[in-house]
Amino acid sequence: MCMPVFFAFYTCQIKDRNMGKEFGMGKLSQTRAPIYEALERFRRDRVVPFDVPGHKHGRGNPELVQLLGERCVSIDVNSMKPLDNLCHPVSVIKEAEELAADAFGASHAFLMVGGTTSAVQTMILACCKKGDKIILPRNVHRSAINAMVLCGAKPVYVNPDVDQRLGISLGMKREDVIQAIEDNPDAVAVFVNNPTYYGICSDLKAIVKAAHAKGMKVLADEAHGTHFYFGKDLPVSAMEAGADIASVSMHKSGGSLTQSSFLLTGEGMQPGYVRQIINLTQTTSGSYLLLSSLDISRRNLALRGEESFQRVTALAEYARGEINQIGDYYAFGREMINGDSIYDFDPTKLSIHTLDIGLAGIEVYDILRDEYDIQIEFGDLGNILAYLSIGDRIREVERLVTALADLKRRYKKDKTGMLSQEYISPKVVMTPQDSFYAEKESLPLEQTRGRVCSEFVMCYPPGIPVLAPGEEITDEIIQYIVYAKEKGCSMTGPEDEKIERLNVLRDR
Repeated sequence: MCMPVFFAFYTCQIKDRNMGKEFGMGKLSQTRAPIYEALERFRRDRVVPFDVPGHKHGRGNPELVQLLGERCVSIDVNSMKPLDNLCHPVSVIKEAEELAADAFGASHAFLMVGGTTSAVQTMILACCKKGDKIILPRNVHRSAINAMVLCGAKPVYVNPDVDQRLGISLGMKREDVIQAIEDNPDAVAVFVNNPTYYGICSDLKAIVKAAHAKGMKVLADEAHGTHFYFGKDLPVSAMEAGADIASVSMHKSGGSLTQSSFLLTGEGMQPGYVRQIINLTQTTSGSYLLLSSLDISRRNLALRGEESFQRVTALAEYARGEINQIGDYYAFGREMINGDSIYDFDPTKLSIHTLDIGLAGIEVYDILRDEYDIQIEFGDLGNILAYLSIGDRIREVERLVTALADLKRRYKKDKTGMLSQEYISPKVVMTPQDSFYAEKESLPLEQTRGRVCSEFVMCYPPGIPVLAPGEEITDEIIQYIVYAKEKGCSMTGPEDEKIERLNVLRDR
């Protein structure tokens, strides 16, 4: 996109849209933010606090007030009659849920204060019990496998397709998912990433159709797909595709505070039961800072989301064009769509392949942060992701482009001997739950070859396990872990914080 056209588009005026919907005898308007409005009334009432939290509107912790501000600390409050209760909402939180369901096109919406990790775990716990099979790609977030550790579900992995040049996992092929459904008619659910961290989407509508034909639920991890519900010319959202339940990271592209998310359900789920599952693990002291940020951010997207994400898409397209002109970098986009394992692509994602300048993505990540004061989302062995959303401006994007050009000039080297493969097909021996709780022993990493792992190993972000409980440790995995550590990836998961030892099953 040429610069004059881009700037004309970028500076377009945004007009509010009232997206009201009938609910029973009343009418809900997307201009409302009931939790925020209740907090403002609470502030005006000057309530004397003899409840928690103990800082008492900040008076007991002046340094906290100095950091966050009086207005923020004064509404860090506990559940009470005028503010409702997250565990059993009957007033303002309930209304906020109804407004969110309306905005996202869902039958019901739940406000989540434990992040999308909590929402993903709820999806699986609400659909699976011990011994149930769930069909899912192996490139899922750790939260999905954590849920299987908790409930005892059995994974049936569908290996995603892999882009050999980029070294990244893609989506699941339609035929592979359909085959897994045919081979496992007793499975209760199919889990889908929509999209992946890199912006890649599977054919969600086809997967939903195939799963529902066999009576299986469809669970969608939309941690990186909030904008699908509000943007134009973006991949299909889970609710639109007919999925039964979806987890949405509102704090990522939606603009709410970190750790705040939505859980959306379709008509096939019982909201009362889902609430019970949420309450098994979610706090009884929901943060009103997080809840109000969800409320306000939902209103913002319902009223201005389409225009906002058109702007984000244009910004990303401009960035891709500029970065690809530098040479040796590859900022990939919709040209990758193949109609199957890359059924669609999220054009707001700015993913950049770095290996051709002789640097791993994590090395570029570190240089940008340490020498250019630019914080990107993550770097893996061959790529970086610069996360663009409603708060980004063109001047920051131009600063990133300039930094990448300068970084290439200063640091480019021969890429011979560098690893690129990000996805390794697992050898599953036991269920995550059985192996996690089994008798185990700790061994040096180099001595674990052929043993069954009883813990997680992953780079975070993106939080996709290299190893999960119940999987066999191979030479390829050991090599990957050693190489990733050498390149500076943030490795997490094992009991040994240095990742020099792994816990393995004692008898396997």
